Amino acid sequence: MLFAGSVINYLDRAVLGVVMPQIRRDLRLTNQEYGWAVDAFLMAYAVSYIVGGRLADRFGCRRLVTWTVAFWSLAGVAHGLVRSLGGLALVRGMLGWGEAGFYPAAMRGVSGWFPPKDRAKAVGLFLSALSVGTLLSAPTVAWITGRWGWRASFMVTGACGLALIPPWLRLHRRIGRIYGTTDPSPALKHGEEQVTAVALAAVLRTRKFVCTLGARTCSDTAWYFYLFWMPGYFQEVRGMRLVAVGQLLWIPYFAAGFGALAGAWLASALIHRGYSVDRGRKTVMVPAALLAAMGAGVYFAPGQTLAMGIMAAALCGHQAWSSNIHTAISEISPPAHVAVLYGITGAAGTLMGALTQLAIGPVVDRLGYQSVFVGAGLAYVLAVFLVFAAGKIEPIGRK
Repeated sequence: MLFAGSVINYLDRAVLGVVMPQIRRDLRLTNQEYGWAVDAFLMAYAVSYIVGGRLADRFGCRRLVTWTVAFWSLAGVAHGLVRSLGGLALVRGMLGWGEAGFYPAAMRGVSGWFPPKDRAKAVGLFLSALSVGTLLSAPTVAWITGRWGWRASFMVTGACGLALIPPWLRLHRRIGRIYGTTDPSPALKHGEEQVTAVALAAVLRTRKFVCTLGARTCSDTAWYFYLFWMPGYFQEVRGMRLVAVGQLLWIPYFAAGFGALAGAWLASALIHRGYSVDRGRKTVMVPAALLAAMGAGVYFAPGQTLAMGIMAAALCGHQAWSSNIHTAISEISPPAHVAVLYGITGAAGTLMGALTQLAIGPVVDRLGYQSVFVGAGLAYVLAVFLVFAAGKIEPIGRK
């Protein structure tokens, strides 16, 4: 069910990138103004990530998933009614506010349901759904837009989330029978080493958390560039028609989904074979990040086919990295603060993504895409450095 929620979550947010040229034409937006609309989503997303994490630790996974899915679905439908930049920015902000709270709630559930040696598999599964949702967006949205226009594409995809709520609530009645509660507290029952309780403010000041947060922030910033600008880049710079985007752009997102599962399963296999959690995660994360850094080569590729292949490899690496960095966040977090700390890292990545959107639009308008692709590649190199600067992947506790 978390996988299904993630699919719909990313399907709804990715619609804008697919129909960017059509929206810019109808609403008469420049690249900079389009960047402002994207920024409205990311700013609301950043704030809601922290608020959602706090609420998930207080009210549990079941309630937060229900609330967030309902809110973002209605916001998605509202995109079909916008007539101006202001209206677009408003509904994008509403969408971001609803979607962000889903992931801390999901991580809260996963950390309570799975032991460390298998937790990355669950995280990889619902992170692979990000790629599946984005993968489905290109052909689905292109088909709907070609027949009924871009407004209909927002309304149809936005309504999908509401159908998720009844089976989700039914599932939690079964979870309650298994665990005795619909929101099991994280992980001590899995035999993890108990750590002395530590205040949230103290965790936020540790080098381990700050560097891990920085590593996720770097990779998230690059991901948001690929998510919101790549479909438009292939149309406006590479000359692909909207129909071709629908037929071919699924390939990089399919590779991303494969990377999420492969990175998670490989790290879990290494841990099962006797590797420590720290060594198993980093053995996968380093080559995955270097593969993601290859995305800088998309701009320099001489043809559409090679550019698409490089993009596929880069997104595969990104999601293999993400499966493990997201899981590592839950593994360094004290059990009482799993959701809020995960939310803070997500908020930091989103906030940096929002700030870079303010620069990407003007840079693309004046200089083109070259420097933006290069910067996205270098972000992963910095992320690897920060992972090692954070030290060993283990729970933060009082010394």
